[in-house]
Amino acid sequence: MAMLDLRQDIQSLTNFRRKSAEFLKQLKKRKRPVVLTVNGRAEAVVQDAGAYQELLDAAARADIYEAIRQAADDVELGRTRPAGEVFARMRRRYGISR
Repeated sequence: MAMLDLRQDIQSLTNFRRKSAEFLKQLKKRKRPVVLTVNGRAEAVVQDAGAYQELLDAAARADIYEAIRQAADDVELGRTRPAGEVFARMRRRYGISR
């Protein structure tokens, strides 16, 4: 995703309301969000649904990568137990038979 273009990506809410159809076309074409302002202050961000889904997918991937990184750290620092040991402990604790 490209960096924010102050000339095109920040618009007043009034302007967005007046030209909403045009803005929606641009959102789909450019795949960049638009910051909407009220009295010169940022109040909302509008984004194409497809671009938003891509953002959600990227965030989910980042969460997965972070979980894997933390798991690798746990293994390296010896903060793990063999699966058989964990399952045996759970069976004892919760009265689960094999």
